[in-house]
Amino acid sequence: MLYFAVVFGAGFVLGPIRILWVVPRLGERTAELLEAPIMLGVIFLAARWIVGRFVVPPTPSRRLAVGFLALGLGLVVEFTVVLRLRGLTIGEYFASRDPVAGTVYAASLALFALMPLLVGRGATAGRALSRGPESRP
Repeated sequence: MLYFAVVFGAGFVLGPIRILWVVPRLGERTAELLEAPIMLGVIFLAARWIVGRFVVPPTPSRRLAVGFLALGLGLVVEFTVVLRLRGLTIGEYFASRDPVAGTVYAASLALFALMPLLVGRGATAGRALSRGPESRP
């Protein structure tokens, strides 16, 4: 749940900046495409921190559970609170998505769900290597 909160919090801060300052100057598509790498960085750092700080077991099922739980919470918030604030239905939301920025957004959601697994694989291997050959199974 903390993984979701960190990433959602960053998006909550960046969203108004994008909408109020970047969209009027550069347009919706460019604004969303500029925000995507920032959010992917946040996703990477948050996943790495959660996996390392809370020692999420290195099994794929546990790491994927963290990611998919966070994704589920994010989609619930997106489709309830955010759509209500913007005054859109789900149909209007999907119809209004830019095809290019929407594809990047969908890919970032997939990476959001998978990132605890992806960063965990590198962290687990790195810890085993740093302990030396005598500690490896």
